[in-house]
Formats: sequence, structure tokens, C-alpha cells
Amino acid sequence: MGALAIMLFIALFAFGEDIMGWNDPSGQVQLALFMAFLFGIIGGYRTKG
Repeated sequence: MGALAIMLFIALFAFGEDIMGWNDPSGQVQLALFMAFLFGIIGGYRTKG
């Protein structure tokens, strides 16, 4: 499951503008994706431990 999440994150982070069609010249959508992924890792680690 973790590998699938990483693959989806990389696909959205790298090609999300083409796939989803958003316009993000300042990179804020990519920053939001990265932070959501990071917080998901932290939350999963805290829940698991």
C-alpha cells in the first residue's frame, strides 16, 4: 500500500498539471501535495507506533 501511495504522489507531483489541468506557476499546489504526503507519513507513523 505504501508503494502505491508513493507512486501516486510522484505521478501527481511530477505530472499533475498535465493530468488534472491546474495552472500553478508559483508551485503552491505542489507544495500542498508535498505537505499532505509528509503529514500523512507522520500521522501514519504516530498511529502505528
